[in-house]
Amino acid sequence: MSNSRHVPVMLRQCLDMLAPALTEPGAVVVDCTLGLGGHSEALLTRFPEARLVALDRDKEALRLSGERLAPFGDRATLVHAVYDELPDVLDRLGLPRVQGVLFDLGVSSMQLDEADRGFAYAQDAPLDMRMDQTTGISAAEVLNTYPGGELVRILRAYGEEKQAKRIVSAIVRERDKEPFTNSARLVELIRDSLPQAAKRTGGNPAKRTFQALRIEVNGELAVLERAIPAAVKALAVGGRMAVLSYHSLEDRLVKQVFAAGAANTAPAGLPVIPERYQPRLKLLTRGAELPTEEEVAENRRAAPARLRGAERIREDAE
Repeated sequence: MSNSRHVPVMLRQCLDMLAPALTEPGAVVVDCTLGLGGHSEALLTRFPEARLVALDRDKEALRLSGERLAPFGDRATLVHAVYDELPDVLDRLGLPRVQGVLFDLGVSSMQLDEADRGFAYAQDAPLDMRMDQTTGISAAEVLNTYPGGELVRILRAYGEEKQAKRIVSAIVRERDKEPFTNSARLVELIRDSLPQAAKRTGGNPAKRTFQALRIEVNGELAVLERAIPAAVKALAVGGRMAVLSYHSLEDRLVKQVFAAGAANTAPAGLPVIPERYQPRLKLLTRGAELPTEEEVAENRRAAPARLRGAERIREDAE
């Protein structure tokens, strides 16, 4: 496993964004998406006084990153959990508030590189796509059992696929002859069902369908809708949060939660804004920060990344 493939995206920007909150001894930073531990290792190295709590739903990722983070001893606590379980995890660890939170919402590079997990459309593999392979339904089951209308909805909503109807009618026709098991057959079917013009734009034509299936199989957007507000709630005043998103659906969700926290919630027309209506968050980015051209040239996975940050500036109103 060459390390160059697992370069964490926008690493310096993430660390710089969290830095002001992590200099005090005993500061706790949560890596909600541990993956192979690249961001976590950098956090522990750059902030020698900080303690790390890291979550991942993938047991294999936990095993590999556990080896990588072993030199840091008890400064690192790794937990098998989905990131919307953050409040329970912190509760069990007796940590009511934390100083830093990082989300990197890209599928872990490891999963994309592992042929037998069925995430990648570039190689043939069983259509699985579950991040936690001990639970839930696979991508093949979604393709073979969901009603056509539901599949169209998923491809449109999660893949932003304009040709969803064409693709789904081909899937429904083909699955009646023989259920789907492998990715190559699906990729071929998508290629065959798209009009010429649609094939000329935007990389592999199967990309959007695979993204949609992955989000559905792992309940990613529903999990994120719970996780981002829960993480904001866990931040101590002065605590900071950085979120890396890779497609517009995730980025929009993060933007909405941050914008709501940074707005004052007072009824119109009050001459003075009482404290309980004042913003709880300060935005740390104007819009979303993008990777540099140099980084994209070195690591193509960084290309779609969008980084947003926020700082907790007051407690919730009771």
